[in-house]
Amino acid sequence: MKITLLGTGDAPGTPIIGCDCRTCMDARNGGKSNRTRFSVLVESDEGRVLIDTSPDMRQQMLNKGIRHIDGVIWTHGHYDHYTGFGEFHRVQSHVDVYGVTETLDYILDYVSFLKPRRHDIRLCEPFELIGLTFTLFEVNHPPVKKAIGVMICEGEKKVIISGDTDNNIPESSLELIMEPDLFIVDAIIPDDVGFHVKKHMDAKEALEMAENIRAKEVVMTHLSHYFKPHDEASETYPLGYDGMEFTF
Repeated sequence: MKITLLGTGDAPGTPIIGCDCRTCMDARNGGKSNRTRFSVLVESDEGRVLIDTSPDMRQQMLNKGIRHIDGVIWTHGHYDHYTGFGEFHRVQSHVDVYGVTETLDYILDYVSFLKPRRHDIRLCEPFELIGLTFTLFEVNHPPVKKAIGVMICEGEKKVIISGDTDNNIPESSLELIMEPDLFIVDAIIPDDVGFHVKKHMDAKEALEMAENIRAKEVVMTHLSHYFKPHDEASETYPLGYDGMEFTF
């Protein structure tokens, strides 16, 4: 199993249009602060699956040399997590797409021209894709009615993607995701900027959750330009970056 963080930015990405902060300048100058919108690539010997389809999907797939994918799992219906699916136009149609009913109902109106093959998935019920076992679990990302995270297992290895969430994840979900080998966690801002984004975790909350579920390794994603430039911020926080890979 191989996991690649295709995009590690929040909704506007970094650099932000019109912003000249130190982090956005580092991004413009080619530093690791340059963050496209959120998407994760999961690979096995049998294929490739995308967790969310970033608005930057076209460039992400070109950067990785991806020509075909075997499925898409959507965590929720916010634009920065699904609108890049349209980039499959004239490349691949009839893609198998997976998610909870509420999310698929919302997204498939937009992407119906690609004739995706719909798979409604129940929470906490494992299903098989590309030789791996996936499980969707509920998180809390108001006002989304049913946002999800994703658990991926291969043998004894477990990877958890928190999805967009605050720290009020249901107890049943926390029990499911205990002791992952890798925890890819939403951490939109550092904890010292003087404000809080209610529907996301900040870096302190993300680290506390990683400790609570006894994660063996943690990497933060869905990052905003409020972090210092990547190389500086990484001295304090385990920040992910676009193209970062993990192999199990």
